[in-house]
Amino acid sequence: MTIISMKALLESGVHFGHRTHKWHPAMKPYIFTERNGIHIIDLQKTVKSLQSAYNMVRDTVADGGTVLFVGTKRQAQETIQDEAVRAGMPYVTARWLGGMLTNWRTIRSRINELERLERMRDKGDFGRITKKEALILSREIERLETLLGGIRQMTRPPELLFVVDIRRESTAIHEANLLNIPVIALVDTNCDPRDVDYVIPSNDDAIRAIKLLVAKIADAAIEGKAMRKDIGEEELPPTRVTMTGAEEPELSDEELLGAATLAKISPRLSVAEFEEEVIEDEFENLEVEEAEVEEVEVEDLEVEEAEVEEAEVEDLKVDEAEAEEAEVEEVEKAEVEEPVLEVEEPELDETEENKE
Repeated sequence: MTIISMKALLESGVHFGHRTHKWHPAMKPYIFTERNGIHIIDLQKTVKSLQSAYNMVRDTVADGGTVLFVGTKRQAQETIQDEAVRAGMPYVTARWLGGMLTNWRTIRSRINELERLERMRDKGDFGRITKKEALILSREIERLETLLGGIRQMTRPPELLFVVDIRRESTAIHEANLLNIPVIALVDTNCDPRDVDYVIPSNDDAIRAIKLLVAKIADAAIEGKAMRKDIGEEELPPTRVTMTGAEEPELSDEELLGAATLAKISPRLSVAEFEEEVIEDEFENLEVEEAEVEEVEVEDLEVEEAEVEEAEVEDLKVDEAEAEEAEVEEVEKAEVEEPVLEVEEPELDETEENKE
């Protein structure tokens, strides 16, 4: 029995890879097909890989081992922290410090320093020093808590490393390879899977896909703890919870898939055919949305052009009217200000007067 259905993977968008020009050739065995310039991941291999990783995590935790959850990208930080805390496992979400595994002794000393500063603060020792010194120590506590808070309960290097986005966490994977620590990772089509021991081909950017797969790894750790003989049932967390802590009911096909997808499902379809049908349906919806967006943009552009033309015509009419009024005013001013010329009559001599 599989631990997860292919319908849930499809609904979460696990099958969407990167664009074809960004792919890594080593991921070719995990690619199902290509649609509209995007690689589609083979979900049959995702299910098998997830099953192998699930068994590995369960058996390792059952033998007393620990799994270190690593995910520093924004889409994975909250999910990694919540699921690791639920499973009682260490995690890294802020930044991977160089040497966190290969130089574990130094990292452990910084954790001890964090605990020492917190004891000083709780005892009230910060009140006996200056405000500046207390502020500096408080900021150091915050910095160490951010960087090391997820691994402060880890007393030794982990037996397994679970990673989201191997390109971003390349340093962590390199250190694990140096120490021969097995690596389980969500690997997208643009990544090199050769340094990963347990490859789970998946979309590592979608939040829903990350939540789904990380929750399954956390469930495997909880199941492994339940198999230990030295832990009572009252100490174990629930195995099926949502991100908010409520119980997660089993979802039916109608709740997982839309009506259009359910209409296409029939017993005669193979897994590959079903996967291809769902992929075509999602891309058709995407094309319809893009066409609607283009129509809206064209309509908005036409309305804006018409408004601009009307505004230009109105401005031109206003300018012509103002010019005519200005000419009329100038003519009136010229008529008013024009000087009246007085003609002086010449005076006549006495001889001329007698002659007349």
